[in-house]
Amino acid sequence: MTMQHPTIIQGGMGVAVSNWKLARAVSVQGELGVVSGTALAMVLARRLQAGDLDGAMRRALAHFPFPAVAERVLAAHFLPDGKAADDSFKLTPLPTFQPGPALTELTVAGGFVEVFLAKEGHGGLVGMNLLEKIQLPTLPTLFGAMLADVDYVLVGAGIPRAIPGILDRLAAGEVAEMKLDVAGALPTDDFTARFDPQLFWRGPARPLRRPQFLAIVSSATLAITLAKKSTGHVNGFVVEGDLAGGHNAPPRGALQLDATGQPIYGPRDTPDLEKIRELALPFWLAGSYARPEKLLEAQRLGATGIQVGTAFAFCAESGIAPEWKREVIRTIRAGIARVFTDPVASPTGFPFKVATVPGTMSESGVYAARERICDLGFLRQLYRKIDGSVGYRCASEPIEDFLRKGGELAETIGRKCLCNGLAATVGLGQTRDGEAEPALVTAGNELVDLARLFCANADSYTAADVLNYLRGIVAEATEEAPAAFSVA
Repeated sequence: MTMQHPTIIQGGMGVAVSNWKLARAVSVQGELGVVSGTALAMVLARRLQAGDLDGAMRRALAHFPFPAVAERVLAAHFLPDGKAADDSFKLTPLPTFQPGPALTELTVAGGFVEVFLAKEGHGGLVGMNLLEKIQLPTLPTLFGAMLADVDYVLVGAGIPRAIPGILDRLAAGEVAEMKLDVAGALPTDDFTARFDPQLFWRGPARPLRRPQFLAIVSSATLAITLAKKSTGHVNGFVVEGDLAGGHNAPPRGALQLDATGQPIYGPRDTPDLEKIRELALPFWLAGSYARPEKLLEAQRLGATGIQVGTAFAFCAESGIAPEWKREVIRTIRAGIARVFTDPVASPTGFPFKVATVPGTMSESGVYAARERICDLGFLRQLYRKIDGSVGYRCASEPIEDFLRKGGELAETIGRKCLCNGLAATVGLGQTRDGEAEPALVTAGNELVDLARLFCANADSYTAADVLNYLRGIVAEATEEAPAAFSVA
């Protein structure tokens, strides 16, 4: 049986921005809907604590292959009437090198639920996007997604060389391992995360279908390295430029900033598509490609198609809370929408694009007023402590804590808590002492001219509107476009 690769990939954005509803809306239209795999344990727990008003979480958990696990998840987190608006969410355990069984179960369930709901009731393709830098939840998240028969796995923000082999082992029901990035680790140290599917099956693990693996890259050098040196087969690439939202690869060479404080990208940062074409693997272009003429251009350059994020991020089905969508669309209509490539916002050290939205952490006053706290911990850096154990630190945590753990003061300047900010953007933000976490909205440069997607007098649009717009002139030029790759 062969499967045709999609022409359009919907980007896997933020924390639950690319939620199951958005992925499903794209998938039923015949393209690749993608769910974000970031922080899904927290997402599932908070949706349940909010009352699971539409019943979707419980419906998906009713199909989870391990009923006892589903029962434990519900018992720990589901509130039938939902939490009060000014109450705090119950915190989930922070990701660690050796997580407890409750967190592992919640993470597997979170991966399963998001993919199950995205695939429910249709035969379209669904993918999951993960960040390579967020390593600790990766193995159980992938296992959960594969239990729900995810079709594609996309991984960027790092060098995801280990992911193909992990997918192979999980598909075969074997123990999967991932070597963790630990600052200060010695050559003799063994900091390896392990996941054994048999612990869930309580016996021989059932084989699962191995999803297609697409690496998100910003250079031909990285694509070549992954194609030749990954632990398993790479099925293709998403080639992402610096105009894309979220984390961007840093510019090559010494960091230089323009007059506004944004990183300067130059010719060296433009991917060499000729070298990528020589790998004879399908690839998609990303970063301000959400126009029908850009889709045709990508195909003429040898790409299978394009990945589109920002245009989908603010459509009706995305996870961004309605009030933030309305505010962003207002700024777009008014011609005042702005996106700032912040070189220091992310504790990862990667540039991170922040949309300028009133009332969010894009405003210096809102950022300054927020008390530093690190209680989600997905972007914490692992480091080797003096006794050889693993420690955890984040440049966005309280400064005295970061310094006590060996961090440098300069690393803390301007850092924002992406974990809490992105959770607040999708309506899952924490409330402390009656104060709500401020949101943080990320978007690509294309945000500033998304008005082309709006109908007159409309304050919203759908995923189908985006797809119809992108397909508008493609039908007239299909003979010019190269044939799509097919896979077994």
